[in-house]
Amino acid sequence: MSETIGFDDFLKVDIRVGTVVDAQPFPEARKPAIKLWVDFGEGIGVRKSSAQITTHYSPDRLIGRQVLAVVNFPPRQIGPFLSEVLVLGVPDENGAVVLLRPDLTVPIGGRMH
Repeated sequence: MSETIGFDDFLKVDIRVGTVVDAQPFPEARKPAIKLWVDFGEGIGVRKSSAQITTHYSPDRLIGRQVLAVVNFPPRQIGPFLSEVLVLGVPDENGAVVLLRPDLTVPIGGRMH
């Protein structure tokens, strides 16, 4: 278990739902990854992310899928690709990432709370 944080600290992390509008292989990455373009709607728009999710996902199966992502981290350069958001997932029993997503379809841009 990690250190306890206050509710105000939690509110600083802006987690939103978006829809994957494009996904491409990322062969230049050191670890197998997929480049994602995720639409968060008005105000945020389409943002890019690099995700190490190749065990369970292929680019063509990700388009149209809703995902949860942290949208207020600073951009991070991953090789030749600028990752602008952190798509969230949890490890399966072997450590491969499984994406987090809403149980039902919800409006894009909605903030987790």
